[in-house]
Amino acid sequence: MKKWYYRLSLRRRLWISFLILTILSIALTGMMSYWIAFRSTEKEAFISSQNTLNKSARVLDEKLRHIIVTTSTMMLSDAFKLAMDDVYSNQSGSYYTRLSSLQTPLGQMKLLEPSIQSVLIYTPVGELYATTDLRNRQIPFKDTIFSHYLDSTDRVIWVEDHEDPLFSGNQKVISLIMKPITEFRVQDVYVVVNVKEDAIRKAVTDDLLEPADNYFLISRSGEAVLPLNPQTSSFQRDPAFMKLLEGQDRGFFKYNLGGNPYLVNYSRLTMVDNWTIVSVQTQSDLLHQVNRIKTTTLLIMLCCAVLAFVLSNVISSLLLKPLHKLQGLMKKVEQNNLDVRFTSKYEDEVTQVGLKFNRMLEEISSLIEDVKEAEFDKRKMEVKALQAQIDPHFLYNTLNTIIWKSEASQNQDVTEMITSLSLLFQLGLNGGNELTTLAKEIDHVRQYLILQQKCYEGLFDYTIELEDDLLLEKPILKIILQPLVENAILHGFKEMEGMGIIRISITCLSDSLRLRVEDNGAGMDVQAVRSDMRIEQSLKKSYALRNVYGRLKLHYGSEADIDLSSEPHISTSVTLTIPLAGEGYNDDDRT
Repeated sequence: MKKWYYRLSLRRRLWISFLILTILSIALTGMMSYWIAFRSTEKEAFISSQNTLNKSARVLDEKLRHIIVTTSTMMLSDAFKLAMDDVYSNQSGSYYTRLSSLQTPLGQMKLLEPSIQSVLIYTPVGELYATTDLRNRQIPFKDTIFSHYLDSTDRVIWVEDHEDPLFSGNQKVISLIMKPITEFRVQDVYVVVNVKEDAIRKAVTDDLLEPADNYFLISRSGEAVLPLNPQTSSFQRDPAFMKLLEGQDRGFFKYNLGGNPYLVNYSRLTMVDNWTIVSVQTQSDLLHQVNRIKTTTLLIMLCCAVLAFVLSNVISSLLLKPLHKLQGLMKKVEQNNLDVRFTSKYEDEVTQVGLKFNRMLEEISSLIEDVKEAEFDKRKMEVKALQAQIDPHFLYNTLNTIIWKSEASQNQDVTEMITSLSLLFQLGLNGGNELTTLAKEIDHVRQYLILQQKCYEGLFDYTIELEDDLLLEKPILKIILQPLVENAILHGFKEMEGMGIIRISITCLSDSLRLRVEDNGAGMDVQAVRSDMRIEQSLKKSYALRNVYGRLKLHYGSEADIDLSSEPHISTSVTLTIPLAGEGYNDDDRT
């Protein structure tokens, strides 16, 4: 073989060498293309499925949160409070009066959240429910499946899918058990909200790209919370599979069951951390298109091999010159020089490659500019998203106070509160601008304090101290004082017996502005709050400081900071330091 090869002419040896090299290159390229396509498709499938699953989890979380808020709103009604007063004093004489007065709040619950099937308020002096729902008197409340949850210390408990034992019809529901929100501590009182199974299923499956049969909702113990897929029992009974779901709140992994590989995505709910949405897809179904790519790749490889055999001896030195030129330009591009361009007097394939190379450079330059603009837009959107985190409880409380004062004919207070609420929103919106003036920011927090004083009469007093009136026209990021004041009222004065004091002071320190909110409330764990404040995504409900800190960092960068100090019932303060003309202050922010 060697002697035969040595006897061949140089042209023939080059021809054979080129042919072998071409065939090997085609084979290697085909195999690598298939492998890359396989890995890329698998990864994209994981990510796409995970994004879809996360969206479904967020939708379901929002649905469960809205049901809890609707139930809590009902508990704040006067009718419910009067019923709890009867429970506290152990009086059953007003049972039918309380039952009648609760019809409106219970009806409003179904209007606000149509997914609610029925509501039962169990008390020692009698059960309260909507008279339009037919109570099943044959089954006492404490003989139902709910008896297993009554000894729990949790205030909010969700019960998996079951037939409703409380009302006639045997409807399939998911139940919420809540302990009451009352002024007095009452015992043995439970609010059971039965939610339609179809409504929860719709919240999970409406936005799914894949068939709902690929999904199931389970608890940590492996029990089905909601029947979405009848084929998933084998996974739920597999301890190794369930153990993999316990690692993180969300993620994906491969799993083999019965010799078949599956791609598994999961996402745990935040409202019920015991529940997890899981999607399971067979790898063969997911990679069906990749198998078609493999067949096509083999055909292309065969065609290219035949073509290489026919044209392997057609090698022209003219091809080398433009290729070397193109190679030189590519080396310059590697050195971040994107201004180079390929030119040639020929109109052959190499020239076409060079022109496409030019087009690629132009697109890269354009993409770099697009990325810069996208990052700037992302930064502005992050500021808007942080600013949009406002607790709706304040609005509910304010409107309830206005209604109460209106019914009590306190017209002057009603007028003042409506005026303050209108000014609060007007100043907060600020025409869509991120920046406002210090004067408007002070007026905004003053209107908020006026409203809170009307809602919590006698709870606190406040003072606002400004070092120099010339500071009033200084530009400042809007809505940064109100969250700090809200924190002081809701957390500092929550269980305080004496008069609370809020002191807002604003001073100028050379090229920066210092804003301090100080109160004499219950104080806080400074280290824990400071640590939580710097976490972008936190599961804790209190996000006022994190909101302000995030917005300051996004807008002013490292030139802004927050300082915390706390001495319970003496002085707890939050001090903001921001530059008078800091990072992020430009004309775009004022448009």
